Amino acid sequence: MRAVGGERVAWLDLTAGVAGDMLLGALVDAGADLGAVQLLVDLVLPDTVRLEATEVRRAGLRAVQVEVTTVREDHPHRPWREIRDRIAAAGLPGPVADSASAVFRRLAEVEATAHGEPVDEVEFHEVGAWDSIADVIGTCAALQLLGVEDVVATRLALGSGTVRTAHGVLPVPVPAVLGLVDGWSVEAGGEGELATPTGVALVTTLATSQSDLPALEVSGSGVGAGSRDAAERPNVVRVVLGRRAAAGAGAVAQPMTVLEANVDDLDPRVWPTVLTALLDAGAADAWLTPILMKKGRPAHTLSVLGAPSDVEGLREEIFRLTSTIGVREAVVYRRALERGWADVLVDGQPVAVKVAHRAGVLVRATPEFEDVARVAAELDRPIQDVLAAAVAATERAKLRAGALVTAGLRPTHTRSGTAADPP
Repeated sequence: MRAVGGERVAWLDLTAGVAGDMLLGALVDAGADLGAVQLLVDLVLPDTVRLEATEVRRAGLRAVQVEVTTVREDHPHRPWREIRDRIAAAGLPGPVADSASAVFRRLAEVEATAHGEPVDEVEFHEVGAWDSIADVIGTCAALQLLGVEDVVATRLALGSGTVRTAHGVLPVPVPAVLGLVDGWSVEAGGEGELATPTGVALVTTLATSQSDLPALEVSGSGVGAGSRDAAERPNVVRVVLGRRAAAGAGAVAQPMTVLEANVDDLDPRVWPTVLTALLDAGAADAWLTPILMKKGRPAHTLSVLGAPSDVEGLREEIFRLTSTIGVREAVVYRRALERGWADVLVDGQPVAVKVAHRAGVLVRATPEFEDVARVAAELDRPIQDVLAAAVAATERAKLRAGALVTAGLRPTHTRSGTAADPP
């Protein structure tokens, strides 16, 4: 029985900056079929743009530049709501549509904050043109075509100085980029605008962590070029594709943010609903710690763990759901075992089992309690009996510590076949 390696990863080297066309060029150079990408872009922008790939040199380094050329004259800037509707109606594969919508949603949110406008009324300028829409759709499509399951990025080089925009001359990084990198590791990296809002939105939406090159079984690489050719440094993005090494691999340190608030005036009966709502809003974890505040008042510390890209939404949920008037935030690093879902049957009913593994070796397998409770209700049996039966079924399936993990685990974001998370 062969142990499987980890998920397929795209590692992005952004030490020279990032733009949407640079990301797309790197992925095309790494093997994404440009014709297939064009077909998906055409679903959103029919008879509008053409993607052309050319091999170029940037400071002496070979790279692929993907240019978006127009096939029509009318290219007005479009508001977020129109872009959202176009993506939703295009018939794109689900993962591509979801990713592209999430990228533009993040852009709309930071633009709304920067200019004091409602999110639905935001009209993109620099990123509302058809070439930027094509970059976003194309990059999301290329990742899907390459089978990428996780994206890891280096520190982002943002640049310095000023840049001329539709809003006039602005300092670098521009407000939209600053809003997008909240909670992310960045540096100036050089003069001029090195990172565009489109490129940064793609990275901070799609990447789950930042690190140097992780332990991978490399299967390919690519180099994507920007439009400028500076003599002092290659204006490129590099991508390395591979699977997390199956042997001797350690958990990757992921930057996360802990949000905390001390609360002494919330009805205790409300707390379970608060924790559930925060988890539904994207928190990786949420918990309460009993504390004693000034004047001997009993209280709780609410702690919420989230990815950098989710911090803004989680912060707003804390203010909305609790009576706190302040939230503390701190960057931490989490090392998590790889995990996935398997199924066992209890009296013919499916129960999902969460499987944690490391370097292809199973560490722990635990039946999902919500599924156990559901099956117990459907069979009119005590929960403790169904839980014992699920544990026994897990053992019979040889899902035990020390076993090799074979192919077939579903990713953690789905529990197909269960009532709690239908396929």
